Amino acid sequence: MLTDLHIRHFAIIERLHVSFRDGFNVLTGETGAGKSIIIDAVALILGGRASPDMVRTGESEAIVEAVFDLSDKPLLRRELAESGFGDEEDLLVKRIVNPTGRNKIFINGSLAKLSQLQPLTSRLMNIYGQHEHQSLQRVEHHLAMLDRFAGLSEEVASYGRVFEQVQKQVGHLQALEEAEQQRRERLEHLEYQQRELAAASLRSGEEEELLAERRLMQNSERLVRVAERGYETFYASEGAISEQLDTIAGELEKLSEVDSFLSGPAEELRNALYVLEDVAFKLREYAGRVAFDPGRQAEVERRLDVISGLKRKYGMSAGELLDHAATIEGQIDDLFHADARREDLQKKLAVDQETLRRKAQEISTQRYEAAERLRGAMEEQLADLAMQRATFEMRLFPLEEPGPLGMERGEFYLAPNAGETAKPLAWIASGGELSRIMLALRRAAPGGDEISTLIFDEVDAGVGGVAASAIGAKLRDIAGQAQVLCVTHLPQVAACADHHYRVQKQEKDGRTFTELIGLHGEQRVEEMARMLGGAQVTERTMEHAREIIEQSVAAQPEEG
Repeated sequence: MLTDLHIRHFAIIERLHVSFRDGFNVLTGETGAGKSIIIDAVALILGGRASPDMVRTGESEAIVEAVFDLSDKPLLRRELAESGFGDEEDLLVKRIVNPTGRNKIFINGSLAKLSQLQPLTSRLMNIYGQHEHQSLQRVEHHLAMLDRFAGLSEEVASYGRVFEQVQKQVGHLQALEEAEQQRRERLEHLEYQQRELAAASLRSGEEEELLAERRLMQNSERLVRVAERGYETFYASEGAISEQLDTIAGELEKLSEVDSFLSGPAEELRNALYVLEDVAFKLREYAGRVAFDPGRQAEVERRLDVISGLKRKYGMSAGELLDHAATIEGQIDDLFHADARREDLQKKLAVDQETLRRKAQEISTQRYEAAERLRGAMEEQLADLAMQRATFEMRLFPLEEPGPLGMERGEFYLAPNAGETAKPLAWIASGGELSRIMLALRRAAPGGDEISTLIFDEVDAGVGGVAASAIGAKLRDIAGQAQVLCVTHLPQVAACADHHYRVQKQEKDGRTFTELIGLHGEQRVEEMARMLGGAQVTERTMEHAREIIEQSVAAQPEEG
C-alpha cells in the first residue's frame, strides 16, 4: 500500500508530506484548494506524462516521491531484485520534472525508465476518475477480472502453459516442414562439408604448432650461427673463455697455499667453468640439431595453406572449424531422421491440442456462467450508486482459433440509462461513472484485481442523499481488502472514512500554497460542517455533522 507521499514545487504546492494508513482515507477541501493537483502528482508515480508547467513558478524542478509497503508482496520484491532495484520491504519511487524536459525517474534510488515504472506501479495502485490510469478502459484487463471473479485464474494459467507448449510445437513442426523442402540440398551441402573437413584431418592445436615450426625453419641459419659462435667462444676456439677461466682457477688454487682466502674465489671460478662448459656443449648439440630442410618447410607451408583456405572459406578460426565439423554430424543425423521426428512431434501436438481444446471448453463454460452472475451482481451494486437504470454485461466473443487466454475475448458493456443500447464501457463511461463502476466491481467481485491501493476521484459526481451514503459504505467495505484514497465533496462519503485529510489553500507573501492536514475529533466535525453548510458554519451544521459521523459508525458492521 501507499504509506507516504512527498510533493515539492509541484504547481501551487510548495512542499507537502502526508503519511497514509490502511483502510479508508478521504481527502476533502474547498473547490480549487488543490485536491486535483495531488491526484495529478500521484498520476506521475503511475507513469503519467510529465509537463513543464507542473513545475512551480520560480523553481528549477518539481519532485514527487511515493513510498509503498511491499512486505506482503514477495514475488514483486523478487522481480525488483532481479531488475537491479533491490529487495526491500519499502519501495521508493521518485519523479523529477524539469522545465527543460530533462525529467528523471528513480526506483529505490536507481535511475529507471518510464517503461520500467509503469508496469511496476500499475500493479500497486490505480486511479479511478478523469485520468488515463484506468484498468477499466484497458479492454485486455476485462477478461482477467471476470476470471478472478469466477475463480478461474489457476485454470487459465494452466491453459496458458499448454497453449505456450502447443505454440512451440507448431513452430518446431513448421521449421521441420520448411527444412524438408530444402532437406536434400541441405544434406548434400553438409555432406560435402563433412568430407572436406574430414579430408583435412584437422587436429586441435595443429595450426599453432605449424606456425611455431615455420618460425624455427625461417630463422634456422641465424639460430645455428649464433649457437656455433657461442660454442666456439666459450670452449672450442684457441684462447676460449673456458680455457682462460681454467688457467686463472689453477693459479688461484696454487696461491691459496700462500693465502687461504683465495681458495674461495678459486672454487667459485671452477664451478662457473663447469656451468660454462655445459652451456657450450648444449649450444653445439643445438647447432647440430637445427638444420634447414626444404622438404619439411614446403610440407609445413602446404599444411598451413590448407588450414588458411578452410578458415577463409568458412569464416571461422581453426578451433571453430573443429566444432563445426562435430555440429555437422548432428545436423546430418537430424536430416536423416527428420521424418520420424516430425511424425513423433505431430502425434504429441495432436494430444496437446486436444488437451488445449478441452481446457478451453471447460473455461468457456464457466466464463459464460460467471458473466451472467457478474451482470446480476453489478446491476444490483450500481443501483445503490445512483445508476438504478444502468445495465451492465460482460460480452464474450468466440475466437476462430485458441488464443493465449482461451477461446474467447471479453469486454465490459454498459448502458448508463434506460432504453439505451449497451456499448463498450471504455467508449462511453465518464470519470465519475468509471469510479462508481469500479467501486461496484470491487464489491461484486472481491479480489477482481491485484491492486492494493485504490484512488477514487469524482466517485460521487452527480449523486447525493441515500446514494452518497451507499457510496461511502461501499468504499468502507472495500477498504477492508485494499487501501482506499477518495477525493470527495460529500459529507456522507467522508463520514465513512477511517482517516480524514483536508486539502486547503493559503496565500503568503503573494504566493499560493496548498497543504494537507490530518483531521481528528472536532477538526473533522468542523470540516464536515463546512461540507454541509458552506462557508457559514453554525452550531446546527456542527450538530448535523456529528449526527452523520455517528450514523456512519452505527451502520458499520461489527467485526467477527
